[in-house]
Amino acid sequence: MAILEVKRLKISFRTNNGTVKAVRDISFKLEKGKTLAIVGESGSGKSVTSKAILGISAGNAIIESGEIIYDGKDLVRTSEQDMYHIRGDKIGMIFQDPLSSLNPIVRIGKQITEAMILKNKAIRKEAKKELHEMLENLKQAMYESKTEADDPKVIEELIADFNGASLTASTLESSFSDSRTLAEDVLSAIKDLLTKLEHRFTSDITTQVKGMLRKVAKIEDVYFVFNLQKELETIEKTLASIIETYKDWKTLGAEAKTEKITTVIAEFKKIAEVIENLIARNDLDFFHLGFYVYKNDKADLSKMPIAEINALTKKFIDETFMPSFTTYNRAALEHSVYKTLEFKRQSIVILEEIKKYLQEETLSKHVFKAKIKEMKPIIEASIDPLKTQKDSAAYILIDSLTSDLNKYFLSAKNNEKEEKRFAKQSAKFAALEARGRKLDYQVPPKKLIELQDIVNDMISSCDAVIEKYQSSIRKFEGHNYQKWEKIAYLLVDYLKEKAKDSVVKLSKTAAKEKAIKLMEEVSIPHARERFRQYPFEFSGGMRQRIVIAIALSAEPEILICDEPTTALDVTIQSQILELINSLKAKRNLSIIFITHDLGVVANMADEIAVMYAGKIVEYGSTHDIFYSPAHPYTWALLSSMPDLETKEKLETIPGTPPNMIYPPKGDAFAARNKYALKIDFEEEPPMFQISDTHFAATWLLDPRAPKVEMPKGIQDRIKRMKAAKYDTKGTLENDKSK
Repeated sequence: MAILEVKRLKISFRTNNGTVKAVRDISFKLEKGKTLAIVGESGSGKSVTSKAILGISAGNAIIESGEIIYDGKDLVRTSEQDMYHIRGDKIGMIFQDPLSSLNPIVRIGKQITEAMILKNKAIRKEAKKELHEMLENLKQAMYESKTEADDPKVIEELIADFNGASLTASTLESSFSDSRTLAEDVLSAIKDLLTKLEHRFTSDITTQVKGMLRKVAKIEDVYFVFNLQKELETIEKTLASIIETYKDWKTLGAEAKTEKITTVIAEFKKIAEVIENLIARNDLDFFHLGFYVYKNDKADLSKMPIAEINALTKKFIDETFMPSFTTYNRAALEHSVYKTLEFKRQSIVILEEIKKYLQEETLSKHVFKAKIKEMKPIIEASIDPLKTQKDSAAYILIDSLTSDLNKYFLSAKNNEKEEKRFAKQSAKFAALEARGRKLDYQVPPKKLIELQDIVNDMISSCDAVIEKYQSSIRKFEGHNYQKWEKIAYLLVDYLKEKAKDSVVKLSKTAAKEKAIKLMEEVSIPHARERFRQYPFEFSGGMRQRIVIAIALSAEPEILICDEPTTALDVTIQSQILELINSLKAKRNLSIIFITHDLGVVANMADEIAVMYAGKIVEYGSTHDIFYSPAHPYTWALLSSMPDLETKEKLETIPGTPPNMIYPPKGDAFAARNKYALKIDFEEEPPMFQISDTHFAATWLLDPRAPKVEMPKGIQDRIKRMKAAKYDTKGTLENDKSK
């Protein structure tokens, strides 16, 4: 399943010398949990594309056309306010130079935690809004799906109970979280002091210990403290005794101080062990507990073990609430699906009519706007309000068609002006030549926008929705779908998750501990000690690990790596690549990896897009690109890439990339391509399909083209790789048989 889709993207830059065509009509998909590598020389448009995805393009950038679809939104048309919730939270980025990504005068720890704390407020606000909207949608669907025998008051009571239980659970969890945060604060402070004391830190620590004592006194949530009141009292007495130990500290000799430090270290370790046990105990199921307390407001379960509380509250909710709620919830879900299914059928009919109009008639702004206005309520009604995963194609359809319509008529107007400009300048040029003037300039060519491309984009948008809706109709047609129970429980889980997200606050100490764990996860040694260091105190490789930790701090779904190893030496490059691979597997990340070096992505990528002069010239799986490359530019990149077995002199790519203010008429690589055909200089090649996964834009794949073999050096390398793969398999099989 595609988590991100880029369609027909075109990006230009205004400069004093003219408009630079940086990205020219590219499309690709990023699948969930996969890595897509975008490879090409500097200036090919790789980084421009990645910055457009995040909405951080330069001020002189113009997104001429295209869509970047993610989570039911077109990021090209998304407001900055909405992008704030996506950038960093959902899509993270690792930049090329780690030093330029870090503030040199701010400690590393603050740089990692700052975004976490700021984003937490936005997450809570968004979760509250989503919870309220979904509960309202569910209540409406329950009313619509009820039978005559159903009492409307039951539905009202079920929604009220769920809402009340959620609020009660949130209050309980917030109180529990506050006490847990205080305990984590004390534990963090103890660990910091232990690190210093174990390095023979001899200063007075009375102030720090008094701070711990105040925090321990505030740990009072009954469910958090459960049966450990005596242990907390012991901790308070121990901390008080440590303060007493330091009373005459200044008068003690070095030997006496060392002896007392040893004692204090042992006492701190005992306290840390108790607090760690307190924090590590099984968490309560707060939704179940919240429901129990909401329905039994005088109940006190704080003296029961957590496992017993969870068992009792689960049994209570399963017997008194879940059967009725699940029945109504399931009926509401089924009703909502089949209600929207009818509107999906109507939408398909309307979209087919719109496609026919676009294909057969001259586009009229007035007529098409009327069609969009007529279609809008049908499309909106076809979107299931109880579906937690948004259907991107349907959500953006109306905005996409409206934007393309405006673009079409604006482009038509600009084309008319450009034709007049070219005719006028050409006539003047011809007149001057006729008078015998020697001219040292040429008339700039016409910059026309292909209107049919915009129409094709509109047809593609319609096709995407038609395909999705036909798939939904096939899935649910005939009322044979068997997974309503599962979907009902998934919706409950979604509501519980939103209720939790709406209340859980991230304290500075919790953020610090999370940051230290992230630093450890990205393999930074002595993370707690290095938390307060500055960027200049880290090596290049370590700085890049910090940047990766910052990118991961918001737990994004997508990670964009923009040449993350370019500024590092070879051995550190390998470590960073291994780290990114392991993080991808551990966190199920989807990664866009940008590089100019094909060798870097050989063991990383699932799919590779080769870019040149703003276009994707070859696209395929890693196996396709390395074992059966088809485009001469891909051949050139592979021929310039060293390996351990290569004996021949590595090839260089002659010439330089074209001036993209005046893009070449045909294939942009033609002037540097020793395999170029005459047509390469006259007409841009289409994207030829080689297999289900492999595509390349080269005239060499045209059936009429002469047969051209790939370079011998690449053929030899492919043979070696295949032989090595075979030998490895053979060795593995022999090992298994022993």
